[in-house]
Amino acid sequence: MSKAIDRCQLAPDFSISRVLTGLWQIADMERDGATVDTAAAASAMAPYADLGLTTFDMADHYGSAEEIAGHFLESRRRAGGGAVELLTKWVPKPGALSRDDVREAVERALRRLRTDRIDLLQYHAWNYADARWLDGLFWLQELKHEGLIRHLGVTNLDTRHLSMALASGIEIVSNQVSFSLVDQRARGAMSGLCAEHGVKLLAFGTLAGGLLTDRWLGKPEPDAAAPATWSQMKYRRFIDVVGGWSRFQRLLTVLRKVGDRHQVSIANVACRAILDQPAVAGVIIGARLGERHHRDDAARLFGFSLDEESRDAIDRAVAELEPVPGDCGDEYRKPPFLTASGDLSHHLDSMPPAFDVTERPDGRKLVLSGTSWETLAGYCRAVRHGDRILVSGTTATHGDRVIGGDDPAAQTHFIIDKIEGTLHSLGAGLCDIVRTRVFVRDLDDWEPVARAHGERFADIQPANTLVQAGLVGAPYRVEVEAEAIVRDTMA
Repeated sequence: MSKAIDRCQLAPDFSISRVLTGLWQIADMERDGATVDTAAAASAMAPYADLGLTTFDMADHYGSAEEIAGHFLESRRRAGGGAVELLTKWVPKPGALSRDDVREAVERALRRLRTDRIDLLQYHAWNYADARWLDGLFWLQELKHEGLIRHLGVTNLDTRHLSMALASGIEIVSNQVSFSLVDQRARGAMSGLCAEHGVKLLAFGTLAGGLLTDRWLGKPEPDAAAPATWSQMKYRRFIDVVGGWSRFQRLLTVLRKVGDRHQVSIANVACRAILDQPAVAGVIIGARLGERHHRDDAARLFGFSLDEESRDAIDRAVAELEPVPGDCGDEYRKPPFLTASGDLSHHLDSMPPAFDVTERPDGRKLVLSGTSWETLAGYCRAVRHGDRILVSGTTATHGDRVIGGDDPAAQTHFIIDKIEGTLHSLGAGLCDIVRTRVFVRDLDDWEPVARAHGERFADIQPANTLVQAGLVGAPYRVEVEAEAIVRDTMA
């Protein structure tokens, strides 16, 4: 039933295999000081490429994955082998970031991959309330124009911030997100945005760390106390969130019946269902290089298609699950942290504040965001006195840039992010806001601005005023000020 591996164009000059081989498991294989033989692991990549699975996905923090891939690429060149695509990620720590930091990270990846240009560099941001995440993207785009990066992607960006980056002129071709029959978050607004802008989704977690396979059909829930791979630890949390093991077993049973209909595995059905989503360029299937592989099973994905009856049965089974809360990537930014450890402890040591705080002798605490407006007019971004915080009128200014381009909703989301970063720096949060005042330049913008405000404050519901005003600065479509009263316990 297998046939040639399908490919997808991420850009006019760049295509990938629709099944990508993920190298996250290298980090798991190197847990607790273990090492992976670089040459042996590189040799284990060759059969994938020879089968047509020519695209490999990795990251700077996946153990020695980049070094292994670089060894493989060099060996393949010497042997005169066909082209392969090496996709990697850069996941900088939150906080201060410089142009030199970005260049150093890209040059390190180039050295490890033994190449002079990265095929696709995917960027991860930890904290949207700290606008320095956008600096990283702008500087990466400079290196793309310089020729060190072929194409720029992101990973785990939610819909509103992908929209913000695109509206700000960042040339993004892909967003890598969790997308499976267990996790359907990417199927809604994210897919719509990608379709509008020609951005493709790279789906990870499609097999839920191997749990969406025949191996687990009819089996008891894995023992939480037993040793497991990081993938299994992570995706068991997803299964708990969507309704638990018994509901998951009902999904597996339906997938097995669909698999019987097409004479394929549960894994094939689970992957095919995601590959058929219009925004999806490919699914990422992890490999434990040199230990075990699923190459032949992956190749069978392209020898069948799901008919209407099969799709309907799958949709009904998925509808019985509780939805994973939030938007794409939220599992790395807010509770419930659906990570291997259940928090961010194995990713980050701390989350630094977005802004420095200056304390005055009279007890006031001030935050300056560094805009030229603050210096010119002699004011601060926010001031805290006792339990009260007043935030000045805030526009989509970041350094010498206007974030969000001419999109009023994107500008509004950036402004609220900036206000949130200000509040965090002063020991508060959006949940403490009791009043907002919104000023729009053009009255026609009231609805997208109000909807953006509604997305962020739906559960907080501060007092609010929205008026038309003549804003200072031609690029600005919206300005927001806020007042907060800090509660004893942040919610």
